[in-house]
Amino acid sequence: MAREKDADGTVRGKPTHHPGTEAKGPTRAVVIVPVLTRQPRGDDETNRPRLARSADARHDEAVGLARAINLDPIHTAVVTVNDPRPATLLGSGKVAEFAEIVRENHAELVIVDHPLTPVQQRNLEKELNAKVLDRTGLILEIFGERARTKEGTLQVELAHLNYQKGRLVRSWTHLERQRGGAGFLGGPGETQIESDRRQLQEKIIKLKHELETVRRTRDLHRAKRKKVPFPVVAIVGYTNAGKSTLFNRLTGADVLAQDMLFATLDPTLRRVRLPHGTPIILSDTVGFISDLPTHLIAAFRATLEEVVEADLVIHLRDISDPDTAAQADDVERILADLGVDAGDPKRVIEVWNKIDRLDEGNRSRLLADGADASKAPPVAVSAVTGEGIDALKAIIETRMAGELEDLTVTIAPAQFGVVDWLYRNGDVTSRTDNDDGGTTITLKVTASAREEIESRLRRRGQA
Repeated sequence: MAREKDADGTVRGKPTHHPGTEAKGPTRAVVIVPVLTRQPRGDDETNRPRLARSADARHDEAVGLARAINLDPIHTAVVTVNDPRPATLLGSGKVAEFAEIVRENHAELVIVDHPLTPVQQRNLEKELNAKVLDRTGLILEIFGERARTKEGTLQVELAHLNYQKGRLVRSWTHLERQRGGAGFLGGPGETQIESDRRQLQEKIIKLKHELETVRRTRDLHRAKRKKVPFPVVAIVGYTNAGKSTLFNRLTGADVLAQDMLFATLDPTLRRVRLPHGTPIILSDTVGFISDLPTHLIAAFRATLEEVVEADLVIHLRDISDPDTAAQADDVERILADLGVDAGDPKRVIEVWNKIDRLDEGNRSRLLADGADASKAPPVAVSAVTGEGIDALKAIIETRMAGELEDLTVTIAPAQFGVVDWLYRNGDVTSRTDNDDGGTTITLKVTASAREEIESRLRRRGQA
């Protein structure tokens, strides 16, 4: 979408549709990206400042979020806000300007890529004469459309109800209506909004009970997995970093993978056998995003526990995105909230995805910049082409099963059934056939594979 910048710094997108077009299609939306000149301070225990995101990156992400639920962003604008207004966030002049844009373009919806208070949302709807969704509401809509499992649906519904609980004031214009008993014993009764808030609270309590049941089921499944000692590896990253594509590449699964924000929502787990036979459970998790609504973090706590309980976390970054550093900072903050230290090399592997989109010069420069003596170097891969995937598998296996070690085994004729297993689960470096009909094989294996080999040979020798 073409954009132009005013003297005051406003960046506008030109409408892609002619006003008055009556063809049925996606909902016509105006997307507003407010950029506050005062940067927020860090909100974690270290109070470190957030990495500033570029206006272009925020604009593109907001448009991507809108298109993720089939909205048609007919007009977009990045607006610098020096003095946020308590009533409308934006100044009165900008509000009047956008009201005219909404009217001229017959827009049905206005997206404001910033958290709005209930009062700001209600006032903007009145002034713009259109439904208004803030960033939180938009992400909730996307999650509501993407949820497929019972757990995901319950979590999204709970987040929706908690979000709406404080916004009933904008939904009801008949607050004077009373509902009470008949005659002088009835009294005035409760107002409509009080009744609706009470019903919402009852629904929230019911959903929490249902989610608790689902959480206990998930805990049972997790406990069963721990009885079968398969380590869990969780893939996390900013939305659209390529997590599902990498998951499919590593597992051979066909999880939905599209160039779309939040293409997948519900977590998926698959068993994977690494090159030297080490079995793991690989988990594909929901994508993170900057300013992830607190309602969602709370509702998806059970799902995010898959990350907390994981033996190893793959932090996947879209290294081709100009905003990759700020995205990584957002992911690391969420991981810290979950109790996972993104800087722990024993727990977290940083993987740079989409290197196929970089030319050789940029690739070399980024890898050189990423080499930090204080932590393990990032692993560069392309989940689409498969480049670097073998190196990633080797690193995962080393973390899970230890370094490869040399092993020499002499196999009697009665134990020949083990030979095929050796070739499939180790790197055979030499083989010598012996005069007695047996064979001697030298190979590189993991510590767990060595124990399995010794066990198999004992069983074969006793047979």
